[in-house]
Amino acid sequence: MKYVIVLGDGMADYPLDEIGGKTPLEYARTPVMDAMAKVSEVGLVHTIPEGMSPGSDTANLSVIGYDPKTYYSGRSPLEALSIGVDMKPTDISFRCNIVTLSETGTSYEEQTILDHSSGEISTEDAAQLLEAVKQELEPLYQGYRFYVGTSYRHLTIWEQGKVLPLTPPHDILGKVIGDYLPEDAVLRAMMKKSYEILVNHPINLERKAKGLNPANSIWFWGAGTRPALSSFEEKNHKKGVMISAVDLLKGIAVGAGLKNITVEGATGGLETNYEGKAEAAIQALLKDGYDFAYIHVEAPDEMGHQGSLERKIKAIEYLDDRLIRLVKEAFDAAGEDVRILILPDHPTPIVRRTHVSDPVPYMLYDSTEPVENRFRYNEREAKASGIYVAEGHTIIDHLFEK
Repeated sequence: MKYVIVLGDGMADYPLDEIGGKTPLEYARTPVMDAMAKVSEVGLVHTIPEGMSPGSDTANLSVIGYDPKTYYSGRSPLEALSIGVDMKPTDISFRCNIVTLSETGTSYEEQTILDHSSGEISTEDAAQLLEAVKQELEPLYQGYRFYVGTSYRHLTIWEQGKVLPLTPPHDILGKVIGDYLPEDAVLRAMMKKSYEILVNHPINLERKAKGLNPANSIWFWGAGTRPALSSFEEKNHKKGVMISAVDLLKGIAVGAGLKNITVEGATGGLETNYEGKAEAAIQALLKDGYDFAYIHVEAPDEMGHQGSLERKIKAIEYLDDRLIRLVKEAFDAAGEDVRILILPDHPTPIVRRTHVSDPVPYMLYDSTEPVENRFRYNEREAKASGIYVAEGHTIIDHLFEK
């Protein structure tokens, strides 16, 4: 038996009047998931422990079987593992987004945050911008180090630092930033200085000329200490791979001892390489002897943050046709037994443009034990099924039939 998790990040949502009171998942054309749902278990799972923030960090830890209340030490440290930063016990890691501010008002504090991802800026452009910030800020502020990540997602290490409360930029889209800046004077000063460095950088002048969002400020959030995850293989007796374009998931994989598979053209955006991710999972499971694959797709979450209903629906349809279909067809053709768990990590509702803690719908397909099921795979019918998993970190035990 082989095991697959297909994680559509932020795929769950709320009913919307624009599409007849349906959610994007209900409205999207998903013939593969619809057919699988007829012979699968459909229910709800609560991936966010009570009292914890509804982030992709806590939620994905839950889905992969690590109770966030035990293992979570901050989002950015998990990304540090992916980037290869060897954190000392006294280091504090911060996510360092490159964001779009409005370039209005008379002071930095009066800016409005327009885009947490700077228009899904390429890693190549973002690396040049972060290098400009690094060259000016590291000599000015001793004990702070900057590292390039992926797209808009980067990393800052504070030596001998402390964990501070910081606001995720995607939680305050469209808001004036003054009330949400760090209380720490150095972090605040570095963010302000970064705006002065980046606002007229040639890359941003070119982006604005093309009608793209400028990447004109850094933004710190997600502080934490060095994580310590137990071995996934020792815990589950399964040899597994992680397939994701996102440093957070790659970092979880490093910490858990899963093999990271890099897929060319996997970006974390809407036009990511869905087929490449499917083929990587098929290769790992059917040819390379792995037991488990975690396939993470960031696109629905990014479209939710953008508030784009049309693009979120498209992301879900791409997931169905360009990834899930290929995986299922490969296992059908090979005659290999497989259990596939399909779910989001958390909802990212279009109307909120950020994460919420509501339970998410899951579908568990078993090629060897089809289940007669009248429920389709969406939020409404998953709730109607009456099946509810209260502790998200146990859902993987259900996948593995523990």
